[in-house]
Amino acid sequence: MLAQLLYPSMAIIGGFLVLVWGADRFVLGGAATARCLGVSPLIIGLTIIGFGTSAPEMLVSAVAALEGTPNLAIGNAIGSNITNIALVLGVAAIATPLNVESQILKREYPIMFMVMLLALALMWDLGLNVVDGIILLVGLLLIMGWMVQIGLNENNKHKKKKRKKKSEQDPLEEDFESEIPKMALGVAMFWLVFGFALLIISSKVLVWGAVEVAQIFEVSDLIIGLTIVALGTSLPELAATVASALKGEHDLAIGNIIGSNIFNLLAVIGIPAVITPIALDNNVIQRDFFSMIGFSMALFIMAYGFKGKGRINRVEGSILFAGYIAYMVWVYMSATSI
Repeated sequence: MLAQLLYPSMAIIGGFLVLVWGADRFVLGGAATARCLGVSPLIIGLTIIGFGTSAPEMLVSAVAALEGTPNLAIGNAIGSNITNIALVLGVAAIATPLNVESQILKREYPIMFMVMLLALALMWDLGLNVVDGIILLVGLLLIMGWMVQIGLNENNKHKKKKRKKKSEQDPLEEDFESEIPKMALGVAMFWLVFGFALLIISSKVLVWGAVEVAQIFEVSDLIIGLTIVALGTSLPELAATVASALKGEHDLAIGNIIGSNIFNLLAVIGIPAVITPIALDNNVIQRDFFSMIGFSMALFIMAYGFKGKGRINRVEGSILFAGYIAYMVWVYMSATSI
């Protein structure tokens, strides 16, 4: 068995490494290109950066559907959302307590929950088809349009208040301003195209390795998507969130997770549904989707700040992390009992 696992394991590890680096180059190139074209940092942060951090999941999802393993894509989407909240934010909060101040983040919470309910309604019959996929992708376009409108409204307010004090600015806008790189348009476009090419190649390699491992251990594509693939494609969020938290950019750290989870539900599930009809396992709803809702509710309670500014402290971060470990044990026990 060790000999059988050698090449698939190398494909998974190598695919993850290139996927993470390619996603970073893609986001860097896209954000810098938009900046060169005069797009507001707030709009770039809410759209391109949010879209880019979900690029690994989206590319893996599309490749998995095209190669006949759409349940790997569904597991990737739901597993990534659980990983983002429980593992990524848990680790970040353990490293440094996270404060939540931005009004934009408070507007995004209800959107994330509504998107979850929409996805749950479409998946309730244990199947996804082209119509379901189109509904999710249309939802993605509407969300992106809403985010752009927020950015335009904020820009208009700032233009009317030229002497506005820095302390009155939205912390999220300041975070995005500092995160977006400055470079020549030609260099930015090179990284944009090169990063996207790396994403495609590494996604194909990763999916091949994951499917091979699933066949060797005789587990479902869904389980591989929920665990190995979800963890690997969430590495960009883990790196970005911990780095932002340590630099004191707490709103950006949490905003990246919320934005990524919205993109995962709409795009990472929507793309494979458009490509091929998907039959879902009961566990997708009973175990995985409701676990995602539970973790999302925990995040809401911890971060919203009902009596003032929201804050996820180290104890709460440890609870999220412990919840992630418990969920992984549950998935493992479910897989071995089949």
